[in-house]
Amino acid sequence: MTHPVAKRGQVIGLLGGSFDPAHAGHVHITTTALKRFQLDRIWWMVSPGNPLKENGPAPMAERLQAARSVMQHPKVDITDIEATLGTRYTADTLAALQRRYHGVQFVWLMGADNLTQFHHWQDWQWIMDNVPVGVVARPGDRIAARLSKTARVYANARIPGRAAHTLRDYVAPAWSFINLPMSSQSSSAIRARGEWR
Repeated sequence: MTHPVAKRGQVIGLLGGSFDPAHAGHVHITTTALKRFQLDRIWWMVSPGNPLKENGPAPMAERLQAARSVMQHPKVDITDIEATLGTRYTADTLAALQRRYHGVQFVWLMGADNLTQFHHWQDWQWIMDNVPVGVVARPGDRIAARLSKTARVYANARIPGRAAHTLRDYVAPAWSFINLPMSSQSSSAIRARGEWR
């Protein structure tokens, strides 16, 4: 697959994950993030595999096809860019994208559930120090996310949710936590019901 196109000066949100499978909750987070963070585009980065998960995901081609079937928006690209870059960890992917796309501002997007354990990610502080981060609330994770180690360490870099639209203008470290109407859908629940693979 070819790498997505980005123009100098654009602000691109990056939503990474196994998308095993992609579902309406991912779509909801994406469309909300586009609007609330005022992003020019969002790239879904369908990962080869999550280093923090024991069992591997469905084959990449199946996950890409499923993602494209549920996420159809003119400002969203479904990519396998981590596989084509050959990166395994988010920090490595972000560094590679910054080298490749000069003049493009990237914003890392994640659910509040990821913020609670973000300090376990490889080079998590490098990520916070080099890319603005947009955090989207998910069911049951709001309080834990706000009390997480990452939230405490980077408390002074937090932009209030009401000013989330300004995140795009900040140099890292900068992060913003937004609430949105909840979607209870999850990939693990879909797999548990036998609706995927």
